[in-house]
Amino acid sequence: MAQNKWIAVPAVGLAVCFTLAGMRTTSGQAGGGHGSVTKAEAQLIPTKAGEGKVKGTIWFMKTGKGMHVKGEITGLTPGEHGFHVHQFGVWSPDGMSSGGHFNPGNAKHASHESAKRHVGDLGNVKADENGKAVIDIEDDELSFDGPNCILGRGLVVHEKADDLKSQPAGNAGGRLAVAIIGVSKP
Repeated sequence: MAQNKWIAVPAVGLAVCFTLAGMRTTSGQAGGGHGSVTKAEAQLIPTKAGEGKVKGTIWFMKTGKGMHVKGEITGLTPGEHGFHVHQFGVWSPDGMSSGGHFNPGNAKHASHESAKRHVGDLGNVKADENGKAVIDIEDDELSFDGPNCILGRGLVVHEKADDLKSQPAGNAGGRLAVAIIGVSKP
């Protein structure tokens, strides 16, 4: 029975993406005159490996060229940490319930700048000497609808730097914090 609850959360995220896509009118706006989703938010929750300190808020904002990802993460060790959108918006003590990197195109793992990569490959974030990382990424793969929809998916910060080449996930180590990406007020 417990396994079923872990399936329900990603199913809700997918339902949101498909519902929003189905609500579009011929003008490209969502039904009801409210416009389509333009902003999402992810509140990072520390895992056991994050020792209760790795936290942050990340915003995803739709732009004319894709998505602007910005925010802050605190409680990290200084240096680089892998930063990825994962398959499932599910938190667990070890972070593993969030599944692997979000990869609807079945691509190989690569850097954020690569032409072919997992949609969820956002590279590394760099924490300063105080353990704070400021996120400011432009991305043309992430979306709020269609096959690259990130709503209801997981956002993960890893313990080590992503080497941007090892398959299938960059050898970035354990999961320090996980968030569920949800619709936010514009």
